[in-house]
Amino acid sequence: MRESQIYRKMWKQRIRLVIILACVSIVILWLFGQQQVSVDFKRNISQTVPERTSVPSMDKKLANLSNIPPASQSNSPHISSTELPFISPEEFQSIEKALKWPAPPTCVTAINQTTSPYTTSYVLQNPHKNYSVGDIITVTITARDGSKIPKIYGGDFFQAKLFNAELKSSVFGKMVDHHNGTYTATFKLLWEGQAKVSIRLIHSSEAVQVLLRHREQDPDKVFFTGVFRGVDHQERVVCNAQRSERLLKASQCCCEYRHPITGELWFCRRPSRLPCSAWVEHSMGGYQAQLSKLDSSLLHSNYTNKYLPGNITVNVSHHDLNSSTSVKCVPGLDMPSPVGFYLNDKWTSLMCHAQSFHTASEIARCMKDKQVLMMGDSTLRQWYDYLVKTVPTLKQLNLFTSAKSGPFEAVDIGNNIRLVWRAHGLPIRTSLTPRADLHYIVSELDALAGGQHSVVVFTIWAHFTTFPLTTYLKRLAGIRRAVRALLQRAPQTLVLIKSANTGYKDIYGSDWLSWQLDRALRMMFRELPVVIIDVWQMTSCHYSPENIHPSNKVVQNEVDLFLSFVCPR
Repeated sequence: MRESQIYRKMWKQRIRLVIILACVSIVILWLFGQQQVSVDFKRNISQTVPERTSVPSMDKKLANLSNIPPASQSNSPHISSTELPFISPEEFQSIEKALKWPAPPTCVTAINQTTSPYTTSYVLQNPHKNYSVGDIITVTITARDGSKIPKIYGGDFFQAKLFNAELKSSVFGKMVDHHNGTYTATFKLLWEGQAKVSIRLIHSSEAVQVLLRHREQDPDKVFFTGVFRGVDHQERVVCNAQRSERLLKASQCCCEYRHPITGELWFCRRPSRLPCSAWVEHSMGGYQAQLSKLDSSLLHSNYTNKYLPGNITVNVSHHDLNSSTSVKCVPGLDMPSPVGFYLNDKWTSLMCHAQSFHTASEIARCMKDKQVLMMGDSTLRQWYDYLVKTVPTLKQLNLFTSAKSGPFEAVDIGNNIRLVWRAHGLPIRTSLTPRADLHYIVSELDALAGGQHSVVVFTIWAHFTTFPLTTYLKRLAGIRRAVRALLQRAPQTLVLIKSANTGYKDIYGSDWLSWQLDRALRMMFRELPVVIIDVWQMTSCHYSPENIHPSNKVVQNEVDLFLSFVCPR
């Protein structure tokens, strides 16, 4: 009996000792965790990239390669920490502030209360009798509504250019909104002879608010379809980039697909008889924007993309101003305004020494020993098509892929050239395409070794105009992280970004929507040693009819500028 009591007492002491040790361990872990949180917070603050008003130098851009920001921990009501990884709350707020658009003080109830292209006018400030190449002229625009009443607030979206039709010369004009119903357009005189002012009202301030509201509140105005296939059965269901109200109306929602690197999501309605893993093909579904009668009127062609009445022409005399530059086309250059101009249908860069590649052999010599990876939409596919058609030695392989979404590949054995184009992944409005062929840009970049023989060029904007801004920023943040990592492991890799171009004019893809995305992209990549090919100015001031797919002449000038960075001199 006594031995039993001693045994029980011994076990009670052991149990008490275990409990004490467990409590001590919990306290130690808690204290360590608090210290780690403090260290992480300090690290996050030290890695935040400050807002800059000027383009960083090349040395600073190279230093930024090791400055990878942590995932966002923002408490903003617009986003959550899981929505925007690889971007800090401060950067997001800076972009949001830069893109904030002035809203009308009151809501209009009739179309004649909005800015009218028929009553809005413009005048030349301080006109002179003589002008010389290199001079600057400024035009003042006064916005008026349909009743000819001057507007007292800003927010209208104009585009301006200076041109000479006979010389096939033109230059982009910089617009400034004074937020009081007046605007100024500034032009640099860059050729000898006549130069005529052209101003277009793309969208009134009231129409811009329609675009903004539908971008943020109606992300599934464009929808997609997914094909699910089993052994003897297939189903077609609705898919989209967000778990939207229309998607949730389905009785079975949803199959969720998360990108393994960025965490971006894609949703499809759950098939009735097949598992989520049976998703094999993707395609465009349709358009379903729901506009009110007034919204439709504000975006109607009678009030959209209209030239303002006016006739301002200046005569420009010769001046010993050399508009060309001898600076090599390399990453890290500042972008002047304007960035270039057309003269005799040839784009002259004011940023660097752009070359003209007149023959197929010149292009082949430039691309010799290069592996060029192009990723994006159909506006970048135009570059691929141009090169394949222009250089006979570039032979396209038959990969038996989608005629729209690719991927496509061409090789030149003699010059050791490999050229690849592929779509940028979901979302993309395209014909039926195998899901396996739709690689995200991030995935391609992470799998690329890079080096002095690697050229990467991408564009991404046209298929994101229907989604909220945060959806686009999340994609850009992931791509930026991948570009930074690529340039860290292979600094000699050349990375170029084709900017957005003009052409869209409706609720699904207005120039204003494209311009917003383009500005966000420039802000997010300005710290890195990459090249931005500014095709926005090249398309907005050219004489050819506007189209989301620019004319062959514009594409030729775009590709020449691209090649000038591939083989600079």
